[in-house]
Amino acid sequence: MVADAAALLLEMAVPSRCGRVTAQRILRALGWQPCQRLDIRLHQAVLVIASASDGRYQVGSRGALPLPASVRRMCGIGHGQPVLLAALVAHDLVVVHPIGAVARLLADLHVEVAGGAHVC
Repeated sequence: MVADAAALLLEMAVPSRCGRVTAQRILRALGWQPCQRLDIRLHQAVLVIASASDGRYQVGSRGALPLPASVRRMCGIGHGQPVLLAALVAHDLVVVHPIGAVARLLADLHVEVAGGAHVC
């Protein structure tokens, strides 16, 4: 659980054709610079990006995070679909949520807000 909401930065992004997402505010908050080495792994239905001195991936020269095709497919991030980036600053990592997963998490709340009626 994130104790301080200020320690959690949220940003929406749409991956480019090559699977990179721009998230300058998040990168600044984490202190990640271009060429910063990263580890990217799948955890349940989300991607977890962490700083790692021996990481296989890196922040792009223009400050973009890579989302490799193999892990995008595994967590259901389709071409042109937005993702929710959640930076956990105190833990030095970014969690990438596919938009479909975000919608599923919020569906029950939206039904409740609509007074229990079916939301189209």
